[in-house]
Amino acid sequence: MTIRELRTTCGMSIAAFSKYFEIPYRTVQDWDSNRRTPPDYVVKLIEYKLRNEELI
Repeated sequence: MTIRELRTTCGMSIAAFSKYFEIPYRTVQDWDSNRRTPPDYVVKLIEYKLRNEELI
């Protein structure tokens, strides 16, 4: 899954997602719009956390 897919699946805005994971807003915005690509391990860790906390 991409950051955008993870974010929209759990129903968070960019600001909420950024605050929840303590990732700078601009970084999440760049990942969301495909201007930058996060490392694979970051996507996997975010997905793991969302699944563990039953947000997706």
